[in-house]
Amino acid sequence: MKEREVEAKRLVGKKTVRGKVYEYEYYTLPLNLYIPKSMVEKFGTKFSLHYDEDSGTITLRPTDLK
Repeated sequence: MKEREVEAKRLVGKKTVRGKVYEYEYYTLPLNLYIPKSMVEKFGTKFSLHYDEDSGTITLRPTDLK
């Protein structure tokens, strides 16, 4: 099992629909894992990533709780 500390990056996207521009934000982790905004608001941006090579599962755990 591999373990490492990761930090979520905040990305801002823009989309044009019928001439109107909408902005949205989302969070991503390494390995192109997307994380819900509510999870970042609740636990912060630092997470512990556990990767089990045998079963291929990835587990995220917040490192410091608010």
